[in-house]
Amino acid sequence: MSRAFVKEGDDELSAGEMPERPLSDHPNYVTPRGLELLHTRLKDLQEQRDRLTAEDEPMAKQKLLEVKRDIRYYKAQLERAKVVDPAGQPQDEVRFGATVTIGDEDGKQHAFHIVGDDEADVTSGRISWASPLAKAMIGAKVGDTVIWRRPAGPVEVEIVAIRYDAGDAARRA
Repeated sequence: MSRAFVKEGDDELSAGEMPERPLSDHPNYVTPRGLELLHTRLKDLQEQRDRLTAEDEPMAKQKLLEVKRDIRYYKAQLERAKVVDPAGQPQDEVRFGATVTIGDEDGKQHAFHIVGDDEADVTSGRISWASPLAKAMIGAKVGDTVIWRRPAGPVEVEIVAIRYDAGDAARRA
């Protein structure tokens, strides 16, 4: 094959390297719980690395590369972390750390806890502050209607309740 069709460059990964996990361009806001989760995840990964280093199997070597990459990611996320205490937020307005109950066009209510990227888990009702729904709700008050711009199309939702739990609502979820 002609060399003209072979991609070369400094940005290519050589055999055995893992692509880095991307870091978001926006600030890494975290709840106190989110900061604990980052520390716990990093500790778990470091323990995994120590166990895998002792193994000599090809699959263990591949897993070790993944673990080392993830350690770099979580260290970077911890360095970038900006802890936001939900207790310090305006209690009558949707901000980072709020648990917000919304009513949809069908009259159904749904609760979402606005958290940092690494803490987000939609199945548990935790959404990133940078998500379209959270962005639509930030700054709203009870009774306000906001437009949630979804891939399936925009929908109006009403802010029914805003709550900031001193112990961070997600701890109990």
